[in-house]
Amino acid sequence: MERKAEIKRKTAETDIFLSLDLDGNGESKIQTGIGFLDHMLTLFSRHGLFNIEIKAEGDLHVDAHHTVEDIGIVLGQAIKQTLGEKRSIKRYGISHVPMDEALAMVALDLSGRSFLVMDAIFTSEKVGDMQTELVEEFFRAVSNNAGINLHIKVFYGSNNHHIAEAIFKAFGRALDEAAGIDARIQGIMSTKGSL
Repeated sequence: MERKAEIKRKTAETDIFLSLDLDGNGESKIQTGIGFLDHMLTLFSRHGLFNIEIKAEGDLHVDAHHTVEDIGIVLGQAIKQTLGEKRSIKRYGISHVPMDEALAMVALDLSGRSFLVMDAIFTSEKVGDMQTELVEEFFRAVSNNAGINLHIKVFYGSNNHHIAEAIFKAFGRALDEAAGIDARIQGIMSTKGSL
């Protein structure tokens, strides 16, 4: 069964195409107009072993907010679509990723119930051409649209690039684990029989 999705979203603020293959090998082609976000999504793809293509145009003359949030929306929709009925998936994933002096943890549940808890402190307003506050906006959009219970914690770190990098890598690895197929799981990983 192929777990692939293509999503298009066009508004007055953004025009986005995204394709996602959950069972890929980490190949990516990403053009968002925001260099730092391109870098983070490339890391997410590589460390989660997802194949992903993103082409986005947004109102960057305003700021990066609409583009970052809308890419999160579309990625969340693609994740939800690729998971389908969620038969035989492990459902839960957790990853701790060190990046030099920074250490981040992502724990998630593909429960269908969205909730974001993010405990991360950035000490600079921007990294590259992206506001650091948009990291949380991105993951909120992903969580809401994919139906993921998502917990992100940065234990420590002083370099804001390293902090963000550890988060995105950990998210990729945790999602790969949770979306993984386990043949021992008959149907849905829930005593209720549905997610």
